[in-house]
Amino acid sequence: MRIVDIRERTFPISSPIRNAYIDFSKMTLSLVAVVTDVVRDGRPVVGYGFNSNGRYGQGTMMRERFVPRVLEAEPTSLLDETGDNIDPAAVWAAMMTNEKPGGHGERSVAVGTIDMAVWDAVAKIEGKPLFQLLAERYGDGEPDRRIFVYAAGGYYYPGQDLGALQDEMRSYTDRGYTVVKKKIGGAGLDADRRRIEVVLDVLEPGQRLAVDANGRFDRDTALAYADALAQYDLFWYEEPGDPLDFELQAEVAAAYDKPLATGEDLFSMQDARNLIRYGGLRRDKDWLQFDCALSYGLVEYLRTLDMLREHDWSPRRCIPHGGHQMSLNIAAGLGLGGNESYPDLFQPFGGFPDGVEVAGGYITMPDLPGIGFEGKCDLYRLMADLAG
Repeated sequence: MRIVDIRERTFPISSPIRNAYIDFSKMTLSLVAVVTDVVRDGRPVVGYGFNSNGRYGQGTMMRERFVPRVLEAEPTSLLDETGDNIDPAAVWAAMMTNEKPGGHGERSVAVGTIDMAVWDAVAKIEGKPLFQLLAERYGDGEPDRRIFVYAAGGYYYPGQDLGALQDEMRSYTDRGYTVVKKKIGGAGLDADRRRIEVVLDVLEPGQRLAVDANGRFDRDTALAYADALAQYDLFWYEEPGDPLDFELQAEVAAAYDKPLATGEDLFSMQDARNLIRYGGLRRDKDWLQFDCALSYGLVEYLRTLDMLREHDWSPRRCIPHGGHQMSLNIAAGLGLGGNESYPDLFQPFGGFPDGVEVAGGYITMPDLPGIGFEGKCDLYRLMADLAG
């Protein structure tokens, strides 16, 4: 048993939308196929992965450093103790050979993308959904099949008026979502307050709004927004300042009594630990958004979950960024609090397998081998073409 090839292709996911910090007019991502010599149903088992939106494709880094290290490793060194499957931790260690600690930037995206594909292959070799495999290896064997999801949208885009924003948010609740999210920080406080209020006007009882500043604010602006947002019953106020400014995060937490969310731009267990140590977050109300596809993959995410438990944080406080099926499987298998969803954006990489519907803010995980990419036809067409 061995990994015989790792292939990468960069795809555009461009869009005229923008948040408070960046626009997506030239956004890309990397799609990866990990090809094994294991045969199921007459075909080689192939695992797939891709990185989350907001960080660009990492093909050059993969091809120059991480892929060669895996393919040049002794094949048996990448197997688990049974010799019957791949060991994701061993593959991860091979990728990180000769990498200095620290500097958890773009390389964490490259490694996390390949790691996703490895786990997809591992679960397919086992003949199980990834969430079931994770529940058996790291939980009590019983996954949470019913997962909370929220609809992320509300970006700024050319020509959008308040009516169009309302229509967008209404389209999400019409599809079964009970929590929707919109961007702030890209139009000024007065304009953002008006945008919040028109969205709240179309939400019904039991439906909530979250807002996301994408790390845009300095101290004074973050606190001014916190003061203004306190009058609304928001699901959360997300990433007010630079993700590594833990002092600012702690100041906002002290000033804002309602839920905060952050963590999507922290790309290692060490950075996540510093957030928990110094960010002033409240384990009974705040939310953590670490995204395995951007932060060295599930191998590292397992370390992050262990760290959280050491600090008396429940995995239920984790609702990962990214809107991809990998985090859905982690949520189901490891007991997270839910997952982000992009109902309309970044297609075909966002969304759920065909036929999976949102009801009352939740989806039910289907029984598909691996991560379940094969159940999303438009996405799997791209994957199958890459695998050859």
